[in-house]
Amino acid sequence: MRSMVSYSKAAMERAMKVQEVILRAIAKRITWWQAAEIIGISDRHMPRWRERYEAFGYDGLFDRRRGTPSPKRVPLAQVEQVLGLYREKYFDLNVRHFHEKLREEHQVELSYTWVKLALQGAGLVERGRKRGVHRKRRPRRVLPGMLLHIDGSRHRWFQDERWHDLIVILDDASSEIYYAQLVEEESTVTVMAGLKEVIQRKGVFCALYSDRGSHFWLTPKVGGRVDPHRLTQVGRALRELGIQMIPAYSPQARGRSERNFGTWQGRLPQELRLRGMPTLEAANTFLREHYVAEFNRRFQVQPAERGSAFMPRRTRDLDLIFSLQFERTVNRDNTVNFQNLSLQIEPVRWRASLAGCTVMVHQHLDGTLSMTHGPHRLGHYSAQGVAIRPTKMAARRAVEKTRGGKVQKPTFPPRLEIPQTARDSHFPTAPATAAINSNRTSHMLRKPDVLTC
Repeated sequence: MRSMVSYSKAAMERAMKVQEVILRAIAKRITWWQAAEIIGISDRHMPRWRERYEAFGYDGLFDRRRGTPSPKRVPLAQVEQVLGLYREKYFDLNVRHFHEKLREEHQVELSYTWVKLALQGAGLVERGRKRGVHRKRRPRRVLPGMLLHIDGSRHRWFQDERWHDLIVILDDASSEIYYAQLVEEESTVTVMAGLKEVIQRKGVFCALYSDRGSHFWLTPKVGGRVDPHRLTQVGRALRELGIQMIPAYSPQARGRSERNFGTWQGRLPQELRLRGMPTLEAANTFLREHYVAEFNRRFQVQPAERGSAFMPRRTRDLDLIFSLQFERTVNRDNTVNFQNLSLQIEPVRWRASLAGCTVMVHQHLDGTLSMTHGPHRLGHYSAQGVAIRPTKMAARRAVEKTRGGKVQKPTFPPRLEIPQTARDSHFPTAPATAAINSNRTSHMLRKPDVLTC
């Protein structure tokens, strides 16, 4: 009994090896006479093996006693079609992605397992590596908006010599992608742009989970713990919004985002190649308008609870919050020196001069600059330091002084003034006195006669 079992196992192992060799020959990785040499048969006998495989499928390679083909047999023409499609068109897709393309675009209704075994047997894809140690998966948050993951993946997304970073922000509760953008390099500005867009569309979330990159955390010792009291620009912006930051100390701790990037790297470069999008602008447009929605449709999961933890953002200026902020001291001529620029502060109504005051220079994500002092805005400048919108004090119409050096204050509404007459004056001039005397004389002449006793 044992000998029969061992014989059957050996026969199946030999059949599997023969099957792999035949699949390699069908996939044109090797020639048929090379396949015959590997199997150990003659060139004349190799066509018989091919006929048996075509007639009976895998079963015909190790069981010749069956007289009828297997009902699950895949025709040889279809096998050649599948292997040819992968070899010629979809050579860089993973097995799951290729299986979806077969169903959607070529109407090939084969199981995923069959496609995977066929590609592995033909040597077109590598066999899966052995799994590592057992790790317990951290449970998801129950509501969207409770925890967001942000990370960047550096990869050759266009399958050439160029390297780019893909910044992705996803929800821990549902794996929904809120933001995906290809950039030249992950930095403080690119991270702030993604967080600002998510908050504008969804609202303020509770916590952000990230690696210990220098734009997220300051780490005094390499590989050590972060300093939560010394904030980066990103940390300062999130603290202003009341968002908690959580650092990750290992790639395994970011397992959810790491697995997500594995899916991105296995699909996005191939989609960009198939759609003919070799530029960064075209790829980001494709991500924003099509691919993120398609990605969420396939891989988004249902949260454990209904509802949302996103909060409507308060009436605060996100342009100021998500900007690079630098403290500067105003010079005596009401200018501020910033990155080899001299920013001129226009006069303000609430203070005679700002010389010696500490102001905040904001470098916005679009490169423009603005300056604030407490709640007051002092100006908005271009990247070259030219004022864009002058303050209200500077925008008022200039009023010329009179020769005497005084400026008459305009009032609104204008006062209704009665022009001064000679009769009202206490110190009349000579012509005015003559006029008064003449008036009095004519008045006395016009008086009626008074009867006297």
